[in-house]
Amino acid sequence: MDLLKPYGQYWFVTITPYGKEIEPNVPDKNAVKDTFRRLSEKVGINSICWRYDPILIDDTWTVDRHIEAFSYMAAKLSGFTSACVISFIDLYEKVKHNYPEARRVTMKDQLTLTAAFIEICKKHNMVIKPCGESKSLETLGADCSGCMTVRIFETAIGQNLKVPPNPNNRKECACYLTGDIGAYNICGHLCRYCYANYDASIVCKNHA
Repeated sequence: MDLLKPYGQYWFVTITPYGKEIEPNVPDKNAVKDTFRRLSEKVGINSICWRYDPILIDDTWTVDRHIEAFSYMAAKLSGFTSACVISFIDLYEKVKHNYPEARRVTMKDQLTLTAAFIEICKKHNMVIKPCGESKSLETLGADCSGCMTVRIFETAIGQNLKVPPNPNNRKECACYLTGDIGAYNICGHLCRYCYANYDASIVCKNHA
């Protein structure tokens, strides 16, 4: 972090409430929350964002349980970020393969969860930013302007930027600039909802 200090930075850290049955190899969540707070102290509250995604609904992870978990986690991260990005599970083919019982989150549940999360975040001086979701969430008070905008970059680094014209992102994305890095079938966390891994055995071979 000392080496990175001269560079403008904006960090996204994903912390979900799921257990090993969905995220087999993700580190202990309390350790991740502690790391989030330490990182925030180093880079500043305007340079770090909590991602609570993907949101999935099943017999275990009901709407009420998500609201309870989100409230607890928001309190733990209060004062260390000003934004939380949310998104709902997308059923890509790889997701269907690894997580066949997963189902789409209905618009009714999306609206209920978003409204509840917004109210929780107000208590902790955070704003909810949906990622690639319906603009209808904006009517509830969510910020659908994008989770990586020029304004966010400028606030993070404390200066104005001259930027080229906005490139063409996927139509659902309101961010200024995106660029995926890494490779498919490489992440050892093996989260069941992940669209980047197809098969755990392939991941193990790639690691080897």
